[in-house]
Parts: sequence; structure tokens; C-alpha cells
Amino acid sequence: GAGGLDVDPPDAAGGEIEHGWSVVLVWCSILGGTNEARAIAERLVGLGHNVTASLAGVTTSPLLPLGKLRVGGFGGVGGLAEYMSAHDVDVLLDATHPFAATMSQHAFVAAQIGGCRLLRFERVAWVPRAGDRWIDVASLAEAAAALPKHAVALLTTGRKDLGPFMARLDVSGLIRTVEPIAETLPAGWRIILDRPPQSLEGEMALMRDNKVSHLVTKNAGGDRTRAKLEAARLLGLPVVMVRRPVKPHCETVSTIEEVAMRLGTSGGFG
Repeated sequence: GAGGLDVDPPDAAGGEIEHGWSVVLVWCSILGGTNEARAIAERLVGLGHNVTASLAGVTTSPLLPLGKLRVGGFGGVGGLAEYMSAHDVDVLLDATHPFAATMSQHAFVAAQIGGCRLLRFERVAWVPRAGDRWIDVASLAEAAAALPKHAVALLTTGRKDLGPFMARLDVSGLIRTVEPIAETLPAGWRIILDRPPQSLEGEMALMRDNKVSHLVTKNAGGDRTRAKLEAARLLGLPVVMVRRPVKPHCETVSTIEEVAMRLGTSGGFG
């Protein structure tokens, strides 16, 4: 694959099975991009699978999983298919973020080319509850357009694709990211560096202290970042919710336990 590097993390003692392909029938290549991907890798290593976790990093200091680690991209669909063929991968486990549509598309096509089983892990999407004031949008551009004049927004959509919001000179607010933002921001915008999970009390204080009028988020699902939704509900704030992109249909699970059940122990496919 192009640009990728296979390394063994120093804290992975016992996480790699020596000559695993000769005794292990299932070799999962995990496309990691979620907190759960690390837990999945740990669980599968514990079940006796020979696990390679692939991280094409968005964050500069990711928390590393057990097993073999592959850092860097594959070079598109062809590179991923070539990698799987060269390493006799039996199962490709897509544990990327729900919004990583391109990577999931690449995984789908590569698995078809290589005749490999594809299993996607995807958190259950958030759904509005009583008292929620959600504004459903299909994209970040629509989200920016949905904000009224003089809105004070809390953006939790990541550090990419901020252009539509920065172009709204009549809007201000906070941008919360895990990583710093390189570009210069217009007046009225401030960056908060913070890694989830956050507490409900902390989220409410952040919104109140900064006079936030709207929360803007992607429908990532899961519990780690749910507190912001509960805070907005309790404060009566509208939430501009970017719906998930459509991904190719494949075998999909939503819990780590389901992954373990589907793949079983190293003796076979569960």
C-alpha cells in the first residue's frame, strides 16, 4: 500500500501472535478511527485473532490499540485490496467514524475485489428525545445556512470544513476540537481544545458562560459525546444536527459484543 508503515507498538506485549496466520484462521484488519476501534482490537486479540489495526491519523497522538499497527493510508481502493491479498486477510472490519464515507466506500469495494468478508462497526445514531429542538440538515454547508443572524454557535463538527461557518460574518461562537486549527479565524470565533468525554455539568456551564444560542454537531452516535445534547435540551437550545452520509450496505454491528460474537474465537467465523 502507498505510504503505510507497519509497526509494533511498544506496549503491545502479548498482543501479537507469533506466526499467527499459520494457527489463526481469522485475521482482521481493522480500519480504526473511533474510540471503540481500540476496544475491539483488544477484545479480538484476547479471543486469539491476529489483529492488524490501521490508523490513517486525523489526530497526531492517537491512543494506540493492541495487536499489529499500521500507520498511514493504503493508497485508495487498489492499495487496500493489494494489502489484504498480500497479508491473507480474512475479515476487513470497518470501525471508522460514521462520517468517514470515503474510507467505508473504499473498504466495501476492496472487500469485493479481494473476496474478503466485510464487517462494519457503527454506533447507533442519536435520535431526538422529548424536549429536543433539532434542526435536521444534510451537510455542514446546510448547517451553517441554518444558523440565524447573530447566533452564537458551539461547533463540535471537527476542525475540517469550517469554511461555510467562517463565511457567516453575522455569526460567532466556539469551535471545539481535539487538534489545533492552523488557519486564522474571523473575529468572534474562539477555539477550545478538548478530548471527549465531557460531563453534563461542564457542557451546561460552557454553553451558559459563553451565551451559546445553537449547538452544531454531526450525528456521531454513542455515549462519549452525548452530554452536549442533554445540556442543550435542558437549556432549551436548538441543535443543528448533520445527518450521517449513506454508506454501502454490508454486514453491520453496533456493539463490541456483537463483533466478538460474529467473529467468534480463533477457531473460525463464530
